[in-house]
Amino acid sequence: MGAKVHTNGKTHMFHCPGCGCAHAFNDSWSYNGNPEKPTVSPSLLVDKDKPDRRCHSSITDGKIQFLNDCFHDLKGQTVELPDWE
Repeated sequence: MGAKVHTNGKTHMFHCPGCGCAHAFNDSWSYNGNPEKPTVSPSLLVDKDKPDRRCHSSITDGKIQFLNDCFHDLKGQTVELPDWE
């Protein structure tokens, strides 16, 4: 199992399998510090004002749950967070 979260200073990033982009969060989120089985809270909302690009997810124990307001095909599903390449 590889690292799912990449950290650069105070910024943490992961690859989103829903929209295919890297999403970032910083120390204002609660992060368990485990790059292989990350848990992050609260949820991460990307492009909140653009419904055609919105990605809204929660990460728990290395799994990403996509909320129903996402634009992509994984909305409403929970999948394994991919390894950071």
